[in-house]
Amino acid sequence: MGAQIFGACFGLLAVILGAFGAHALKKKFTVDQQQSFETGVRYQMYHAVVLIIVGKLYEGTTLYGLISSLFVVGILLFSFSIYGLCLSSAFGRKLRFLGPITPLGGLLLVSGWALLLYQFISI
Repeated sequence: MGAQIFGACFGLLAVILGAFGAHALKKKFTVDQQQSFETGVRYQMYHAVVLIIVGKLYEGTTLYGLISSLFVVGILLFSFSIYGLCLSSAFGRKLRFLGPITPLGGLLLVSGWALLLYQFISI
């Protein structure tokens, strides 16, 4: 049930942040910032849906907690570091320390997918 709650929360936030980025921040963002922000939203939404499915299909399995955790932390590090980079840059104080966090989040997302693949194969 935890993965489904996280999935629903992340899905809700993805819609809100997507609308916010497309409308409220459109004039503040450069084209590159807009595209980066949209990438964060898109990956967040993809993984929100996966969390809901994983929670429904695999709750109680051996790898469920680890897969879910990798996706949750991966979303936080990947998408939210992108949001922070874009917003801080748009408002003149780019938080450069967030730059190395984004690929770490991506690595966690890849690891979650790899374990999900392993889960499929081992059934």
